Amino acid sequence: MSFAGTLSHEVGSSLVATTKHIVFVVDDDVSVRESLELLINNEGWQPRTFASAQEFLGSPRAVVPSCLLLDISLPGLNGLELQKRVAAERTDMPIIFITGYGDVPKTVQAMKAGAIEFLTKPFNDEVLLTAIRQALERSRLALVQETEMQELRSHYASLTPREREVMALVVSGLLNKQVGGELGISEITVKAHRGQVMQKMKANSVADLVKMAGRLDGKARSGAAAHEAGARHDQLI
Repeated sequence: MSFAGTLSHEVGSSLVATTKHIVFVVDDDVSVRESLELLINNEGWQPRTFASAQEFLGSPRAVVPSCLLLDISLPGLNGLELQKRVAAERTDMPIIFITGYGDVPKTVQAMKAGAIEFLTKPFNDEVLLTAIRQALERSRLALVQETEMQELRSHYASLTPREREVMALVVSGLLNKQVGGELGISEITVKAHRGQVMQKMKANSVADLVKMAGRLDGKARSGAAAHEAGARHDQLI
């Protein structure tokens, strides 16, 4: 299994096994907060309820799978405005909107901004629970990806300036001899640097390294391109 796959499995399993998923509720109706708190508790999740957006924003971020049940009509900062804040600051927290009345324009606006569900009160408990399960799984995956990126950045930061130069040229498709020509160093020296890069980045192959570089650069690289680059090096070096 590749580094990314191994890490994803380990982190994902850890998040499921050692943490209690949190369902945040922001609604100014105390009866709604209390009923949702009971429902959430019965499912084995941890409820955290708030009467206003400002109260929610003042709470610490939970680095566990979580989601937000959000009333669209709130005093002060409303639900749509809070959604913008959450999207910018807590990208691993999916939002499920709940409202006391249907409002098509607001529903469209909320869904376009990334909400995963928009429910009108009174809603069916099972429909809500299904939406929460989907939201918590999406949050878990987002946290796994965030952890992977932190690991990648940490590994990349451990490279020396020369090793970063070698890595950039290797993932661009150059062979060791060509890398040496670009940098004015011997092929043997390139191989030594490349070995250090592979070890520090925990890459099992050039294809792995290409994928890691693509993620660090924030660019999507297809698996086929990564495989082709890796195969070329494996055959010709």
